[in-house]
Amino acid sequence: MVKHNNVIPNGHFRKHWQNHVKTWFNQPARKTRRRQARQKKAVKIFPRPTAGPLRPIVHGQTLKYNMKVRDGRGFSLEELKAAGIPKKLAPTIGIAVDHRRRNRSLESLQANVQRLKTYKAKLVVFPRRARKVKAGDSTPEELANATQVQGSYLPIVRERPSVELVKVTDEMKEFKAYYKLRLERTNKRHYGARLKKAAEAEKEEKK
Repeated sequence: MVKHNNVIPNGHFRKHWQNHVKTWFNQPARKTRRRQARQKKAVKIFPRPTAGPLRPIVHGQTLKYNMKVRDGRGFSLEELKAAGIPKKLAPTIGIAVDHRRRNRSLESLQANVQRLKTYKAKLVVFPRRARKVKAGDSTPEELANATQVQGSYLPIVRERPSVELVKVTDEMKEFKAYYKLRLERTNKRHYGARLKKAAEAEKEEKK
């Protein structure tokens, strides 16, 4: 409620609104420009995959996100060693390396080692010079059939927990959950007193 003899508020805050209108007319042209840039990049980095280097599967930070898995920065040195890939060679064959990462669980280490082995099995390595083939380069037949991978490769598959359906029995229907909870709560509350009482009774018997 308004108190005292004040001016009634009637602020005019919509002056020159035309000068502050944000337009987005360049959206369709930007879309085209981004698409052309992607195509140019794909041609430039051929025959490497357009999605960039292979990255590991890592868990998110903090209690809120640690159950979710996502792409990490790079494979740890321990993972590369277990997969049999030298750390100097890895970046040259499209594998991201993060020397700071540490493996704190066996499961994630095994998952990423398996990821590296799968990648290595599918990898086609082009020789630096067409006439000079070195050890580790792919055969001419493989090179002839090789194509550039568009989009993501070896995608992270998030496993969904399976739900097991159970038929409701008469025993389940008769079970009183609330009563059981109350009973167990009471048992917990009186646990110490009952132990003490039992110990005293045992002492009395010995006498």
